[in-house]
Amino acid sequence: MKNWHWLVGILLITALTLLLEIPADTWLTSATLSLILGATALAYMAVSCLLASRWRVVENLFGGLDRVYDTHKWLGIWALVFASYHLVFKANLEVWNSVPIVELSKYWTRMVRQLSYVALGMIVLLALNRNIPYSVWRWWHKLSGPLFLIVILHGLSFKSPITLLSPAGIWLGVLCVLGILAALYKLLLYPFVARAGEYRVINVRSDKGAVHLTLAPIGKGFAFKAGQFAFLSFKDKGLREPHPFTIACAHRENGHLEFVIRALGDYTQALREQVKIGMIADLYAPYGHFKRPANAAKEIWIGAGVGISPFIAWLQDPHGERFDAATLIYCFNPARAFPPAEQLQQVAEQRGVAFVANSGGTEQLAEHLRQALNHTSPAAVHVSFCGPKGLLLRVRELMRECGVPEKNLHVELFEFR
Repeated sequence: MKNWHWLVGILLITALTLLLEIPADTWLTSATLSLILGATALAYMAVSCLLASRWRVVENLFGGLDRVYDTHKWLGIWALVFASYHLVFKANLEVWNSVPIVELSKYWTRMVRQLSYVALGMIVLLALNRNIPYSVWRWWHKLSGPLFLIVILHGLSFKSPITLLSPAGIWLGVLCVLGILAALYKLLLYPFVARAGEYRVINVRSDKGAVHLTLAPIGKGFAFKAGQFAFLSFKDKGLREPHPFTIACAHRENGHLEFVIRALGDYTQALREQVKIGMIADLYAPYGHFKRPANAAKEIWIGAGVGISPFIAWLQDPHGERFDAATLIYCFNPARAFPPAEQLQQVAEQRGVAFVANSGGTEQLAEHLRQALNHTSPAAVHVSFCGPKGLLLRVRELMRECGVPEKNLHVELFEFR
C-alpha cells in the first residue's frame, strides 16, 4: 500500500462514521467539513504514534520500517493541514445538539483547543526541521506522545455530535487507545524489550569521510537476513541516541556484524571521530524487508554512496542464488568512494555478479542501464535501488525510457528523518 492509500482510507472511514451522526441536510457545510478534518487529524496523530512504535506487526503490514516512517511523516503533515482548517472554521451547528464528552470550563476548553494546535504544529515542524542537531531533535520528538494527550483532551472537551458509543466515537476511541499504548511503549518499554543485544567494536577502518565498523556480540548474537538494518546506540557520551544503519554483511556463525557509515550529519561525524575498538553498543534489530525478488530473469542492483551497504550483504549471503542474473551498479564519487570500487568488484566477481563502477553521473548510469538490458525483455527486469531521492527520480525516468515497469522497482528508502 502507498501513503495515499492510508491517508485517504483513514479520511473516508472517519468521514463516513461522522456523517452517520448528523442530519443529511447539514453535510455540505463548512462546519461538517471542519468536524471531519479535525477528527481525521486526531486519527492521523493516533496512527502516527502507532507507526512510531516499531512493532513487528506494523512493520510487516507495511513491508518495511522505512515505509512505516515515510507514512508516519506524511500523516503528521496532513494532520497539521487538516487541523488548520478545523481551527479556523467552527465545527458545530445548533441543529446537531452537540455536547462534550468531558465537561471543562469555557476557559480550559478554549485553552486546550489552542494548545492542541500548537502541540501538533510543534511536533510536525520539529520533525521536518533538518537544521536541528539530531540529539536535540530526538528528545524534542519524544514529546510527541505526551503532546498527543492534549489533542485527545481537546477532542473530548469540545461540543460535538460524537458520543463514545457512536460509530465515530468507537473508531476514534480505538485509534487513540492504540496510539497511547504505542507511545507509552516507545517512550518507556522499547529500550528494554526491543534490544537485540550488546556488541563490542572489534575493528575500525576510516577513510574518505566514512568508517567501516566490525562488531562482535557480547553473549549471543541475533539472526537477520541480508539487506536488513539495525539501530545502534553506543554507550558513550554524544553517541547514545539510537541511529539506523544497514548491516553491511550477511549472517555469520560467530555473530559478527559490519557497518559502513558515512559522516553526513552531526551524529555520524561525531561517530566517525570518536568510535574506537572496545566501545560497547546496544543494537535494536533486525528491521527492514529489502530482499531480492524471486525468480527475476534479470536483476539490476543500484547502490549509491552508503546505499551500497545492503548489496554488500546480498553478495555475502551464503543462501543466495542466481547471482549470474544480477548486475551491480555502484554509483560513487571517486573522491569519497568507500568501500573502493576495486574491492567491491572483486567480491562481485567471486559470486558471479556483473559489476559496473559508475562515477560519471546520471548520463553514464543511463548508458549502463541500457547495456544491462541488452538481450533481456524490459518486463522481465527487476531493479533494486538504495540511495538518495534525487538519484531515485532519475532511475525512475530511465526505467520509463527503457520500458521497465514501475512495479519492477524495489526501493529501500534512504532517509528516516
